[in-house]
Amino acid sequence: MIWLAVPALASAAYWLLVIVAATWWTRHFRRHSQPRTTSLPVSILKPVHGRDPHFYEAIRSHALEDYPQYEILFGIGRANDPAAEDIRRLIAEFPALPIRLIVTSTKMPNAKVGVLADLAAQARYPLLLINDSDIRVEPDYLSQVTALLDQPHAGLVTCLYRAQSENLPGRWEALGVATEFAPSVLVARMLGSVEFALGSTMLLRAEDLRRIGGFAAIGDYLADDYQLGRRIRGLGLRVLFAPAIVETHLGGATWGEVWRHQLRWSRGIRVSRPGGYYGYLVTHATFWALVAIAAGAWPAGVTALAIRMLAGICVGWGVLRDPAALRRACWIPFRDLWGFAIWVCGLSGDTVEWRGARIRLSPDGKILQDL
Repeated sequence: MIWLAVPALASAAYWLLVIVAATWWTRHFRRHSQPRTTSLPVSILKPVHGRDPHFYEAIRSHALEDYPQYEILFGIGRANDPAAEDIRRLIAEFPALPIRLIVTSTKMPNAKVGVLADLAAQARYPLLLINDSDIRVEPDYLSQVTALLDQPHAGLVTCLYRAQSENLPGRWEALGVATEFAPSVLVARMLGSVEFALGSTMLLRAEDLRRIGGFAAIGDYLADDYQLGRRIRGLGLRVLFAPAIVETHLGGATWGEVWRHQLRWSRGIRVSRPGGYYGYLVTHATFWALVAIAAGAWPAGVTALAIRMLAGICVGWGVLRDPAALRRACWIPFRDLWGFAIWVCGLSGDTVEWRGARIRLSPDGKILQDL
């Protein structure tokens, strides 16, 4: 039964690679700081669907950017969206900044992409920045992300994010973002295998968006961020990560909400990148460590678990600067087992819950219908 130690050792090797990737990331951005920004003005496109308690704090952070010229376009699908009041409040607080609230009408299977299509049609500037409505940014955010578009063959700039929450289920999910999701992104980035973007930030040229067919080209897909990055890569351009780390607040108030959200995310990854999804099996170090320990190969199991926890701290605290990841490091093995259960459930099934609706997905990630 000692052969059951092999998966644990393979998982330990993966998490050692995570530590290398985290070290590479911090050294890379320390050597390649981005003091210069592009001179091009930016249109920030923010699709909005409802609001959470931190919504105004998030959108206000965008109005405080230290950047020469930009506008903010908010898109809502219905005039009575509860977020509209906060957006009007922001317009009143910053009258000198071009901020517009647009009630959109374009309908697509992915309603968010329909909103983005209308916002892009009204954007004034040659650079488009898309991020989720609950993202909070620092004053140098635009400077950091736009600087990278000056690099050769740069087509899209994205960035990592950390998550916060005021309730236990949300904190549980936030720990997964910091110590499971972000590590996988760092490894992919270090190995040069990046054809995806993150919804936390997607900066691209309006002309490149036009070349891929506009937002209409991805309006049928659930994972619009992945599809956008993939199509930009198809133009022969690169997807780059900026050093900026943005922040989001997770709204899952119950364990059921967190489970459904992560299962949607998991199935979305499987239908978008099936090879990568199945490859995640090796990353579940806690599961394989327990298997090895149960088989009597406890040195391999303990080693794998120790390396996995160290890697989680290296990314959660060392890269994302998330103090909660450090404080809650003892939760990592238990959160890993939850993540393994999510991964197993994500292996099958073609339905997910999104924005209060239950939808079915095609094998290639398209939204087929509401159920």
